[in-house]
Amino acid sequence: MSNGVQDRKKASAAFHFLAGLGSGCSTAFLLQPADLLKTRVQQSRSSTLSQAFRQIINGPNPVRQLWRGTTPSVIRTGFGSALYFGMLNSMRSYAARGATSSAASSSALPKLSNIANLSSGALARVAAGFIMNPVTVLKVRYESSYYSYTSLAGAARHIVASEGVRGFFAGFGATAVRDAPYAGLYVLVYEQAKARVGELKRRAVPMEGGGGAVFGDAGGAATATSAASTNFVSGIVAAVSATTITNPFDAIKTRLQLMPAKYGNMVQAAGMMLREEGLRSMFDGLSLRIGRKALSSALAWTVYEEMIRRAETLV
Repeated sequence: MSNGVQDRKKASAAFHFLAGLGSGCSTAFLLQPADLLKTRVQQSRSSTLSQAFRQIINGPNPVRQLWRGTTPSVIRTGFGSALYFGMLNSMRSYAARGATSSAASSSALPKLSNIANLSSGALARVAAGFIMNPVTVLKVRYESSYYSYTSLAGAARHIVASEGVRGFFAGFGATAVRDAPYAGLYVLVYEQAKARVGELKRRAVPMEGGGGAVFGDAGGAATATSAASTNFVSGIVAAVSATTITNPFDAIKTRLQLMPAKYGNMVQAAGMMLREEGLRSMFDGLSLRIGRKALSSALAWTVYEEMIRRAETLV
């Protein structure tokens, strides 16, 4: 007998890498203005969102300035997403040990326990973050108004000359502390949200015969659209939850990458920020980060899962 899940072939590891690359590059380009404004707001308490936006709009070439840093952002997010999704798929596949997605699920990925979702998400993100940290440092400094870099090559030369190779890994500790819980919580909440949203949809619109597989059933395009919408909504819920919890580490990471000599390490940076600027400094850029993360994560995961779903359902 052949139906739905049984007929789906597994996408190769290389395809998971390419799907992550495509989803990461597209979201990074679309949402670069929000990322740039977040960096400007986090670089100092004296800079507010409206001030940062007005400064750019009133300056020369405002549209170009809003997309300043797009190249390192696309490289970082694109290849970071490719590495993350590639490693996450390998970890999840190993943990699942041959398990397949439920027929009633919107996911093209194996179903795991909460602990497995949490740990695989965290490990994959930290590993990808370490590899891409040099590009992250270039991106943050290129976006900031503290530096007047005219090219990525010039920025790289300046970092090597003034800080050595270690300068490319400034803020990695804070990045790892931010990314590990963020990615772990994201995968955990994402999978839980998909189950809840899918259940609500099934209750609201009963399927013919009392059920049916999301993949490979007679619904065709309708079920594919339903799966994509479920994944998108779940991605937003997961991103808002994980972003709010981890924002202090993002604020600390930005200061360390911009001014490593002043802030030293994560503990010193946190203490200095709290003493000089108060608790609110830990949540600078939160609204922008929530908006960007909610959209970028939801888009990235929806595009990624849809590409995998289509690859696995092609005859």
